[in-house]
Amino acid sequence: MSDTTERDGLLETFLDALWLEQGASEHTLSAYRRDLEAWGEYLATRGHSLLAPPPGALPECLDERRAAGYQLRSNARLLSSLRRFYRWALATGTIGHDPLTEVRLPRIRPQLPDTLDEAEVERLLEAPDLDTAIGLRDRAMLEVLYGSGLRVSELVGLTMESINLRQGVIRVIGKGDKERLVPLGEEAIAWLERYLRTGRGALMADITRPPLFPGRGDGFMTRQTFWHRIKVHAVVAGIDKPLSPHTLRHAFATHLLNHGANLRVVQLLLGHSDLSTTQIYTHVAQARLEMLHAAHHPRG
Repeated sequence: MSDTTERDGLLETFLDALWLEQGASEHTLSAYRRDLEAWGEYLATRGHSLLAPPPGALPECLDERRAAGYQLRSNARLLSSLRRFYRWALATGTIGHDPLTEVRLPRIRPQLPDTLDEAEVERLLEAPDLDTAIGLRDRAMLEVLYGSGLRVSELVGLTMESINLRQGVIRVIGKGDKERLVPLGEEAIAWLERYLRTGRGALMADITRPPLFPGRGDGFMTRQTFWHRIKVHAVVAGIDKPLSPHTLRHAFATHLLNHGANLRVVQLLLGHSDLSTTQIYTHVAQARLEMLHAAHHPRG
C-alpha cells in the first residue's frame, strides 16, 4: 500500500468519525479534508509521514503559507484541523503521543466579525419600504434575524410550522441537524404578525406552501437573494462599512454581551456547540468598550 493510499484511508476514517460523533456538515468535512491533505502533502515532500511530523515542520509550514499570502483565518483553520485530527489519532490509539504538544504554536488572534452599532442596526431595520409586500417581508426577516441571532441559512429555511407567536419562539434546525428553540422578542413578533396579516399572502399564489419568507414561485428564498436584499437596504440606510451575510447575527451577539448577557446564554441562543466559538464576541464587545473609552474619557 502506498503512503498516499494509507494517508487517504486514515483521513476518511477520521472524517467518518467526525460525521458520526458530531454530525459535521459536508462543508465542514470538506474543509478538514482540504487542510489535512495539504498538510500531508507538505510533509510527504519533505520525507515525513502524517502521523510523525518533526517539531519544526508546522512552524515552517505556517511561515511559508504567510509568505505565500494565506490569510490569518486560513492558517487558524489549519491549526484547528490539525489539533482535532491529532487528538482523535491519540484517542483511538493510532499514535502514541500528540506531535503538536512538542511544537510551540504561534498564537493567532481570532478575526473579529464585521458588525454594526445599535444606531446602524436601527437604520438598517427601518430601510425597507413598508408600502410594499416585499418591504414588509424584508423588515420581518431583518427583525427576526436581529432579534434571534439566526444564521442566514436558518432564517431562509423557516416554515410556517417553525414559529409559535403565542409562545414567542421559533424552532430552528441548525448545524448537524440540531434543533433549538429561540425566543423572538416583542419587536420581531409584532413585525411577523404584521407581515403575516398583510404581506405574505400578497407574495404567494398558494399560501398553504411551507416557506415563511417566500422567494420566487412560492419556494424558499436563497441565501444569496437575502444577502442581495441586505446590501440594497444598507445603501438606503447609508451604511458603507463592509457587511457580511451574518452581520446581524454578529450584532445580535455583540449587543447582548454589551448589555450584560451571560456568555453561555448567548452560546445557547446562537446554537454553538463549543463555548470557544462564542468567545469571539467577547473580543468584539471589549474592542467596542475600548473604542468608547478612548473617544469619551478625558484621559482616553
